[in-house]
Amino acid sequence: MSSFPTTTIEPPQPAVAPSLFEKLQTFAADIKVSHTVFAMPWAILSAIMAWDLVRGPLAGKLGLVVACMVTARTVAMSANRLLDAAIDAKNPRTARRAVPSGRLSRSFVTAALIACAAIFVAATAGFWFLYANPWPLLLSIPVLAFLSAYPLLKRFTRLCHYYLGAALALAPVCAWIAIAGTIAWPPAIMAVAVLAWTAGFDIIYACQDYDCDVRDGVHSVPAKLGIARALWVARLTHVVCFALLVTLGIVSPQLDVPYFIGVACAGLLLVVEHTIVKPDDLSKVGLAFFTINGIVSLLMGTLGVIDVLVR
Repeated sequence: MSSFPTTTIEPPQPAVAPSLFEKLQTFAADIKVSHTVFAMPWAILSAIMAWDLVRGPLAGKLGLVVACMVTARTVAMSANRLLDAAIDAKNPRTARRAVPSGRLSRSFVTAALIACAAIFVAATAGFWFLYANPWPLLLSIPVLAFLSAYPLLKRFTRLCHYYLGAALALAPVCAWIAIAGTIAWPPAIMAVAVLAWTAGFDIIYACQDYDCDVRDGVHSVPAKLGIARALWVARLTHVVCFALLVTLGIVSPQLDVPYFIGVACAGLLLVVEHTIVKPDDLSKVGLAFFTINGIVSLLMGTLGVIDVLVR
């Protein structure tokens, strides 16, 4: 009786569920935590300017400002990913985001949103309990609601880019209120400059999604005007930003030569940004959006803080 070799077929192994740490890594990469760099320098500059006028404790307050910035942005980006999941799934550029691709569940992102919202509110309460300033806590829920509403704007208005700018513009205003307990002209002017700066580069960024936005009825300046005209709107918006940065330096006695060096460099960088992005060549949008604007915010924040502290 002959024998034949037998082959053992291994049963398929069940997929290993990602660990909590792996999910957190995916979440952090998906919401691009590193992009906090866009708003953080403005908040820190505003906080330092406010502290320079009122003095008192700084390190603890600055730590709370940073905690608020990181958690507020995480709440906003979590809301963005949840509210835009269906839209993202239809766009090849965004379809691989964590929620539409299934790498993270809606429940996980919702839990992260709630956790960060709680930490944000706790951090704002720290200003009241430690420094007798109730305003950050009183404004905490309205601020979170405002930040989280951005994704809804693209469903009915092309002004969504300017709403996003207003969301980032809250950074210098809220930081000033957190440190000084009041509001003043410098953070208000800085806020409008940040609004215009953000709206300008967001219009450039939205040019990548022109075809999908037109197809899916998503409202944006490029979808409404076309890419070439949208880039002109972005340029004019950045001219307004530059003018406001100059105005801020003029009306703020705390700011001098180092700050204006930063303004000049920021202006040149914005010119470069608009030079490298063309209606028929959007290949450098990533460089314009991420790299150049990250440098602008870091440069302005760093030189501004140095100006205030060493004058």
